[in-house]
This record gives sequence, C-alpha cells and structure tokens, in this order.
Amino acid sequence: MILRPIARAISTLREQEQLLMISISTVLVMAGQGVISPVLPLFAKNLGVGAAVIGLTLSFFALARLILNVPLGVLSDRYGRRLLLVSGPLVTAAGMYGSGFAADIYQLLAWRFLAGAGSAMYMTGAQIYLADISTPATRARFIGTNQGALLLGVAVGPAIGGVVAEFWGLRAPFVLVGTMALVATVYAYLRLPETKHLQPPPPPKPVPVPGAKKERRDWVVFIMSKDFMAVSFITLAIFFTRTASRQTVIPLMAVDDLGFSEGSLGLLFTAVAALNTVLIAPSAVIADKWGRKAAIVPSGIFVALSLVLIGVSTTTLIFVVGNLALGIATAMAGPAPAAYAADISPPHLRGLGMGLYRSSGDIGFMVGPPLLGWIADSTSYDFALYVNAALIGIAAVVFLTARETLERPSTPAEATAGASPVPVASDRVPDREPSSGG
Repeated sequence: MILRPIARAISTLREQEQLLMISISTVLVMAGQGVISPVLPLFAKNLGVGAAVIGLTLSFFALARLILNVPLGVLSDRYGRRLLLVSGPLVTAAGMYGSGFAADIYQLLAWRFLAGAGSAMYMTGAQIYLADISTPATRARFIGTNQGALLLGVAVGPAIGGVVAEFWGLRAPFVLVGTMALVATVYAYLRLPETKHLQPPPPPKPVPVPGAKKERRDWVVFIMSKDFMAVSFITLAIFFTRTASRQTVIPLMAVDDLGFSEGSLGLLFTAVAALNTVLIAPSAVIADKWGRKAAIVPSGIFVALSLVLIGVSTTTLIFVVGNLALGIATAMAGPAPAAYAADISPPHLRGLGMGLYRSSGDIGFMVGPPLLGWIADSTSYDFALYVNAALIGIAAVVFLTARETLERPSTPAEATAGASPVPVASDRVPDREPSSGG
C-alpha cells in the first residue's frame, strides 16, 4: 500500500518526461518548416515560374500528407510509432536537401512532395504517440502541449530563415532545415521509446457461427460510426476556415475593401496568432475537465459568428474586432478534436483512426482556398465568409449529436474538489448498433 503512491508518482514523472521529449522533437521539426516559409516563394520565383506554380510548392507538400496519413497510421499500428518518429525527420531531411539544390521547378515539386511525406510520417507518429502515453483525462493537455511546441517552432523559424537567406543565399535555409531534421532524427532515435506496447492487444476475433449473419470488420464499424464522422466533419471545417477564410479571403478583403497595408495586416495576424498560442493551455484544460464537446461546440458557433462579423464590417475597428474574436473562437477548440479522435479510436486501430482524422483536416486544407476563392470571385468577399460561417456552424451542430467521451463530475462535491473527469469506456470498438452507423 505504501509503495503504490510512489509507483504512481514515478509513472506520472515518466509520462511527463515522454511528453517533454516528444515536444522537443516537435520544436526541432517545426522550426525547420518555419525556416523556409519566407524564402520558398522567392526561391521558386527564381526558377522562372509564376504565382500559380509557386502555389503548387505548397499544394504538393499538402498532397503528400493527404495521400500518406492513413497508410502511415496503419503502418504504426503494425510496426510501432518509433518507425515514423525516427524515419519522418530523415525523409524530411532528404526532401529539404533536394529542394535546396533543385535545378528547375519540376525537381523542386518532387522534393517538396518528399518533404511533405516526411512531415506526414512525423506528425502522424507524434499524435499517436501522445495518445498512447496519455489518458482520456489528460489527453487534451498532452496534445495541447505538443501544439504549443509546434507553434513555438513555427514562430522562431521564419526569423532564422530570413537572416540565413540574407547572408548566405536562398538555398542556405533548405540546407539548414535538412540539418535540423537530421538532428531531430538522431534525437528521436536516442530519446523516444516505443509506445505501441502500452496499448492492450486487439480483441479476439469472434468464433463464426454457421448460418449467422457475418459481422462487419472492426475498422468498418469504427470509420462508419456517427462519432468518427462528426469529428471528421468538424476537423474539415476547422482547417477549411483556417486556410480559406483566415489565410485567403480575409487578407484580400483587408487590402481591397479596407485599405490595409502589408505591415498593418501582418501586425493583426501576429496578434491573432499570439491569442491562439496563449489560449492553448486554457482550452486544453476545458477539454480535459469538462469534456471535448464543451470546447468544440462553442468554438464552432463562435467562429461562425466571428466570420459573420468580419463579413458585415465596414470599418477598420469592426474588422479588427472580428478578427480578434475569430482568433479567440478558433483557440477555444484547441486540441479537443484530436483528443476526441484518439478517445474514440480503438487501441488496436489508433494509427488508422489518427491517420483518417488528419486526412479530414488536409482535405479542408486543400479544398478550402480554391473553393472559397472562387466563391469570392463569383460573388463577394463577405458572401464567401458567410458560406464558411454556415459550414462550420453546421459542423458544430452536427457534433452535438456525437457522444461525449468524458463524464462531468457526478456531484457538486466532486466538482468543488476538482475531481478528475471519469473516462467513458471509449478505448474499444463502437457498439454494433444501427444507431451508430453514421
């Protein structure tokens, strides 16, 4: 009895140590990605191509992630997480070195695709790793900590890349990123242990009964469940909003309709990014203490209202207020969608579940900008924002129908005492009931 609290404390410290190690690796990987962000368009332009082809350097990177998320998740279920965490940065290094020495745009696109494959390997492995070492009561905070590490890497990277390019040329940042990725590879190999063994073995296959109706496979039941479809829909809507409205339509509206300069627009976006970073921790606590729906549903509704406010804005003040409100609203969801996807994924299908979850976001990433841009060109900027508001508002309402994976404290006394949320039995295949087939 005396040794049990000590063992529990040691186990907690070990989990925190693993969280710190994966976060350090994420900073290394994402700082590398940030380093090339200010120089990639200039580098592509020097190869003699126009703006549309320059945009393909981003699309090829995202396309690789979309194609590979699910196969990589399945691979991690079979062979473990370390395979992705170690080989992902290594593949990224090859893609970055190749990009830096590309002689034409076709070579650059091919190397960018390879770098995107490396990114998919690492980020898919990292999310599954975090799901392995966390519990439903701590999962959002673990994922949120890693998201903070991601934002830190993205924030410091561009400044480094700009200085390196100014002193040593446009190819130098790619070489630097490749070297940072190699450091991340060595670090992951030495410091990140395998976590696949932490999950229980898959349930035994049912013995077939002659003449009985054949049951659907576990993975079919899972991906067709109402819960998984709901979290995939809200994730698609979140990424759609992030890339289509915030990164495409809103900047164009600011410059064309309200006369923003590049500098003032940059300051506004910096303020929004700062709000997102600061609010990650509170949003993770809400998701872990009060449930995933308490973070996701209000976030979706407030994002929709913020987009409408930006759309109706006729003055700079209302536009700025709308964007700050959008930053707060998007931050409210924080890591809750990823935590929810991990909650409902059966342990033996966790790689598949997280791969599909990431793919739903990448679909929104790829489809959103051209689709909303076309709507804006055909109608107006404000109407495009209203369309986006309707999409994420509907997604939030749909998510109301999904089950909660954490139970609120059952009594006021438990709530006052700060009792940990009680996990629902979500680490299993969803029940085979007609109502669960979305």
